[in-house]
Amino acid sequence: MAQNPETQQNLPYQVAKASTALTFGGSLSVLSGLTLTAAIIGLTALTPLLVIFSPVLVAAAVVMVLLATGLFSSGGLGAMAAFVFYWLHSYLAGKHPVGADMLDQVAAKLASGARGIKDRATQSGQHLLNGSQHDA
Repeated sequence: MAQNPETQQNLPYQVAKASTALTFGGSLSVLSGLTLTAAIIGLTALTPLLVIFSPVLVAAAVVMVLLATGLFSSGGLGAMAAFVFYWLHSYLAGKHPVGADMLDQVAAKLASGARGIKDRATQSGQHLLNGSQHDA
């Protein structure tokens, strides 16, 4: 049984690939085992300290979470306020920022609604005045 010449040329390459993969996989397996062992030993050694200091650590963790939340929210709200002021300046300067057309549509709808309410109130007031004049 004769081998194909391409198979004979690829054999050293395939052996090199397999040995590299085996070496790399074995090294990662050993490192994984060492990491797991170190984590278990560290947790075993630190558990008494965590139990003793847990009231202080929990309080410190809560304070840190609240502090981080406050800082991130204030920073985000400050950035949003700066963007709103920039957008408002651009809108008032007539530069037509993104969303200005939608704002104009909403303002027109509000104005027409307010006009409709004013007209109905005026009509109701006149109707009441006319009705009270007929009664007298």
